[in-house]
Amino acid sequence: MNRALKQIFSFILPVTVLIIIPLCIEKDITIKFLPAFIIGIIVMGMGLYAITMTVSSIIRIGKGTLAPWSPSEHLVIGGMYGYVRNPMILGVLTVLIGESVAILSYRILIWAVCFFVTNTIWFVVYEEPSLTKKFGEEYRQYKKNVPRWIPRLKPFKT
Repeated sequence: MNRALKQIFSFILPVTVLIIIPLCIEKDITIKFLPAFIIGIIVMGMGLYAITMTVSSIIRIGKGTLAPWSPSEHLVIGGMYGYVRNPMILGVLTVLIGESVAILSYRILIWAVCFFVTNTIWFVVYEEPSLTKKFGEEYRQYKKNVPRWIPRLKPFKT
């Protein structure tokens, strides 16, 4: 499969998590309180920015996609990855929280929590051991210096 097609298919996960599942769990998508809607839109914008910057780094530096079935060829520790190990997931979580605030949906907020817990388990049980095996000492040093969820104030540099 060519590289552009792999990139397109890699968006199946974020589209499912950010659009399809929220539409399935929340039938009442209306603006209930304008200030909450505006705040939610701003929060979603912040999350979309993080997602965009992360995808850009994965493509440019990692030569891969954001999908686990077509991972990066190179360890990505620049860009947002210099601040936090999982900026893509934080971006998606931020968008989900923005969605829940914008339409005052506790269901989407519960989905955001489930998404976060599931990904935390995935990273601890599978992804981090896999990255350690693939990238060795380089990943161990990165992991030691860059937090999983709470961003550093200054970027990590090797």
